[in-house]
This record gives sequence, C-alpha cells and structure tokens, in this order.
Amino acid sequence: MPDTAIPSKDEVAAERERLEYRKRYLHTLRTTIYALIVVAALAVLLATTFLPVLRVSGTSMEPTLADEDIVLLVKYSSFETGDLIGFYYQNKMLLKRVIAGPGDIVDIDEYGNVTVNGELLDEPYLTEKSLGETDLVYPYQVPESRYFVMGDHRSTSIDSRNSAIGCIEKGQIVGKVVLRVWPFSRIGLL
Repeated sequence: MPDTAIPSKDEVAAERERLEYRKRYLHTLRTTIYALIVVAALAVLLATTFLPVLRVSGTSMEPTLADEDIVLLVKYSSFETGDLIGFYYQNKMLLKRVIAGPGDIVDIDEYGNVTVNGELLDEPYLTEKSLGETDLVYPYQVPESRYFVMGDHRSTSIDSRNSAIGCIEKGQIVGKVVLRVWPFSRIGLL
C-alpha cells in the first residue's frame, strides 16, 4: 500500500480556497463573455436598424465629405432640400444631397446654377458649380415618391442629373447623414 499522507488542515483550506477561486474566476469569465456577446449583438442591431455607420468612398461629396470619412446616419421619414442622405443603388450605399422632393421642378443652367420651383438654391456647401454629366431635359419634374439628389463635387458626381441613377425612390433611402465620426480632426454635425 502506497504511503499517502493525510493533508493538513491548512493544505485542505488552501485547496478549498484554490477551487473556490477557480469557480469564481470561471463564473466571472463566462459572465463577461455573455455580456460582450449581448453588447455586440445590440450594437449590430442598433447600427443596422436605427443608426447605420458608413465609410465614404470616393470624392463626389467633396468638400463636405472626403474619401475615407466615417459618418453616422439616422433613420428619417421625410427629407428636405439640403439634407445629406444615404441610399442603396445597385447593392451599394451612395451619399448625396437632396436637391428637390416629389413633384418639384428642377432647372439647371449651363453654369450649374440650380433652381427649384423657380427659386435659385443657396448652396454654400459648394466650392464650384457645374452642369456636370447630365442627359435630362430641363426643366425637369421630380416624379412622385422620389427625390432629386446631387453630389457636392458637381463636375464629377454621377447623380439624379443622369438617367443611369435618376431620382431616388423613398424606399431606397437608408437615412440622413447627421454626424462625421472620423477623422477626429473633422468630427462634428453635418
């Protein structure tokens, strides 16, 4: 029979404490992992349902938004002239500015001056005006339940001025761009 020593009272207490510590550690680890999973799921749900976050790709919205900026959108049900919106077009998310709403009449002259319902738009967000690439006949009436959108970099933006994109249906719109979150040097409301 092997010689096994009976552990002392202190050794038993130390082993109990070690096992209790391990039990508490595993419980804390499991609780932390569950909490992280719940927080991640809520963040994804919130981001996809209420506050989509997008990375700008391209220069069609310069100088307002630059390539690689990250912006936050908020779901809205109505949009006004001047609002920046995100919408789906051919499985891509595009960002443009609302110029006119359903039923409005848009006219753009050869110098890029935009009038909506006979009133010249005040567009302080532009650095240069341009007619851009258009195949529409002006004046143009925006169809019902659609929005006429344009990029801020008018000479390069492909937008509602071109029938390839055309006017945007309300159902395509994801939300209104409200906040730039990256880069930090340019963070702020839009």
